[in-house]
Amino acid sequence: MIDKQAKPFLKWAGGKTQLIESIEKALPKEITKKKFTYIEPFIGSGAILFWMLGKFSNLEKAVINDINEDLINTYKAIANYPNELIAILNEFQLEYHAINEDEEAKKEYYYIKRDLYNTRNTSLSTQAALFIFLNRTCFNGLYRVNRNNLFNVPSGKYNKPTICDEQNIFTVSAALQKVELLHGDYENTLNHASANTIFYLDPPYKPLSNTSSFNSYAKDDFNDAEQIRLRDFCNSLNVLGHKWILSNSDVKGKDINDNFFDEIYDACKIAA
Repeated sequence: MIDKQAKPFLKWAGGKTQLIESIEKALPKEITKKKFTYIEPFIGSGAILFWMLGKFSNLEKAVINDINEDLINTYKAIANYPNELIAILNEFQLEYHAINEDEEAKKEYYYIKRDLYNTRNTSLSTQAALFIFLNRTCFNGLYRVNRNNLFNVPSGKYNKPTICDEQNIFTVSAALQKVELLHGDYENTLNHASANTIFYLDPPYKPLSNTSSFNSYAKDDFNDAEQIRLRDFCNSLNVLGHKWILSNSDVKGKDINDNFFDEIYDACKIAA
């Protein structure tokens, strides 16, 4: 168990802090009574990961993965170079806050940093600092890229946002020392499972409407075919005896006649 509770270092669309109570109720109790492995194939902001690390002393190994290489590299920078990252973030924070009320100057500063980020030609720590800076100052904290994998979220309107949360970065860095960081397709995480493993799967959500899609999180869409491939992966976990919990959008709550998840997970328990 870690001494202090790490918390997400990013603002993240679809963050799972509000689901912790539901996930705790759904966790198979026999898993956590002995040494176990926790695997999160779609890591996002890590709310459930940090809660698991702080909650369960029997958590022997954690494995996180994401298709977004920039996100995983940010985790790597925090894990391995927290002091260097904090120094760069502090510089960004001082410069951004010094602009004060000049919104046009703030926008110009933001777009300079966004262009630099999109070159992907800086050091690991600088790229991670740019990732966090953009997350803290872009519109609604969204992460969106185009087909060329270029981050294209416009600037937000903030006065003096917290860009460098030094204490939490050190706490997150300490927590990540027992976490294996992977980048790639989620199916590869299966290679890291042990005999007593729980998977928490939080994929890009199925949009509730044509205008509510956040699937531009990566340059390739996570469409209905991908949702079905994920179902097949979960079936493989069942065959191998691994436990898993999955969260997704409530399409039936939006449209009572939308049976997509009821049909593909017809053999599973679906909680509201």
